[in-house]
Amino acid sequence: MAEGIFVGIDVSKHSLDVAVHPNDAFWSTTNSDEGITTLITRLSQLKPTLVVLESTGGYEKQAVKAMVAAHIPVAVANPKRVREFARSTGQLAKTDKLDAQVLAKFADRVRPNPVHLPTEAEERLQGLLRRRQQLLVMRVAERNRLESIHPDLAEQVQRHIEWLEKEIRRLEEQMEELIEQEMPLKQKAEIIRSVPGVGPVLTYTLLSEMPELGLLDRKQIAALAGVAPLNRDSGKRSRKRHIRGGRPVVRHVLYMATLSAIQYNPVIRSVYHHLREAGKERLVAVVACMRKLLVILNAMVRSMQPWQPQLSSLQA
Repeated sequence: MAEGIFVGIDVSKHSLDVAVHPNDAFWSTTNSDEGITTLITRLSQLKPTLVVLESTGGYEKQAVKAMVAAHIPVAVANPKRVREFARSTGQLAKTDKLDAQVLAKFADRVRPNPVHLPTEAEERLQGLLRRRQQLLVMRVAERNRLESIHPDLAEQVQRHIEWLEKEIRRLEEQMEELIEQEMPLKQKAEIIRSVPGVGPVLTYTLLSEMPELGLLDRKQIAALAGVAPLNRDSGKRSRKRHIRGGRPVVRHVLYMATLSAIQYNPVIRSVYHHLREAGKERLVAVVACMRKLLVILNAMVRSMQPWQPQLSSLQA
């Protein structure tokens, strides 16, 4: 029997279907201000060990924020992972009630980490960063287009590229201003930037896309970013480890920063060359350095201490 009370909530645009494990209670309410107030009242009485919802494209956000504000532990699960769990238990049928019950059992058996919601400043920074990424994609497209476009239109495309570059710089200035104005962000940014090889883009990304930095242990933070190696062994066969899942935005920027750190950070450079000399493939060595760099940053933010190369081997 489960130790504790676990709740699964199947979320749709208009409703919240709630299942409780192990006592098999079930109820529904509306996905509205009034319904969420009812949800919080009942959950506060239950005092659940963990509540799990699926990521539903935003329909779950209001309920999650309300639970975090009420200090109710809540995790947001990847729908694909939940469906794989359901199939593993033989649950193939799908109804709102069954889905909620699966989520409650998933909460008990898998125990995903509760969410840490970003602050208002972190959300603003995230919005600016994502808009910057959108403009970067547009700039790449326009530069590619410039190579094959009719000469009569080349000037127009060039003007658009110049406008995009101006807007990208303006967004970067806005991000810097926001970090400067918000003391918690400023303190974390100074610690992150103290690491050789870490630049503004990784700093913006970690501050906005990974608010859990400094709050989790080394294995949890690596898994959250998707840089933890996953075993694929069977019997006597041992296959290559691979990374998957996590947060692709963080992983991509971390990869680019690690390439820089391999050149300019003595600790990361040493790790990379040691692995290469040991016969590891280049990409394997880079991923290991990504994980090393992230774990070091996580430890630094947790202790609120800037870069100290002599302690890096203890931090990671």
